[in-house]
Amino acid sequence: MDDTTKIIEKIICNIGKVVIGKDKEIKNILKAIIANGHVLIEDIPGVGKTTLVKALAKSFNLSYNRIQFTPDLIPSDITGVSIYNQKTMEFEFKKGPIFANIILADEINRTSPKTQSALLEVMEEKQISEGNNVYKLQKPFLVLATQNPIEYEGTFSLPEAQLDRFIIKAKIGYVNEQDELKILKIYKEREPIQEIGEVASCEDIIELQKQAAKIYVSDEINRYIVKLVNTTRNHKYLLLGASTRAALALLKISQASALIDNRQYVIPEDIKENAISVLSHRLILTPSAKANNYTSESIIKDILNTISIPKVN
Repeated sequence: MDDTTKIIEKIICNIGKVVIGKDKEIKNILKAIIANGHVLIEDIPGVGKTTLVKALAKSFNLSYNRIQFTPDLIPSDITGVSIYNQKTMEFEFKKGPIFANIILADEINRTSPKTQSALLEVMEEKQISEGNNVYKLQKPFLVLATQNPIEYEGTFSLPEAQLDRFIIKAKIGYVNEQDELKILKIYKEREPIQEIGEVASCEDIIELQKQAAKIYVSDEINRYIVKLVNTTRNHKYLLLGASTRAALALLKISQASALIDNRQYVIPEDIKENAISVLSHRLILTPSAKANNYTSESIIKDILNTISIPKVN
């Protein structure tokens, strides 16, 4: 077992001490981080979204800020604001909570579109523009946003441009009965989140990101990805298909999958395994699709079944 595999297993095991019975979901979010992307976690309350993000930050000993998105939040509450210093007679920029390695954007769809737009530049370019000044954020910079799919009152739909900046949409879901019993026993007297510590450094995650970017991708795999996203753009049940950013996201997630599986090359199964989490939140269905009970997930599955799988030597 090489050092990369050891580090990945340590991270998954460490988070698994806090988020019980969700190794697959932990691995999916770790893929996104290794791919240097942001994550949208959409799920019901109480399944461990916030706990997972906290455990992730502690595992890497990264700086972490939680931003609670509310209707009265304004852009400067996130990015920061310039304040006039009467002593120096100059404006001084006071950094907002966005200046951290890991940002938990909690209930991101509860704030106004104007405030949501404050994240567009920072998520894409990892910098903040304020007046004539540009402030770079420290690497790694990762936004993990949560939204609740069943609470629609008082929420604002995320614009397509922002959804497209999340490399995947993840779900956690309920645990099975056996794991739920284990949770009750473990959490009855203690808080596991207080007991875990750093198992990998900030430099380790940056190195993992570099290694993933070097994973070999054949021309056949690239054509497979392009065929997949192009099919979404011409599908009769889709008003909006996948963007070029989506194709790049699928490529990077597949490289991260290969790295986690201790492979130095991407295979078609990497694409198929990650297509729904990468593409589903970027698609807009037609009214007839909704009337016929189609979902983004079911359409992607249908597309995958119609595209021939490339042979990779």
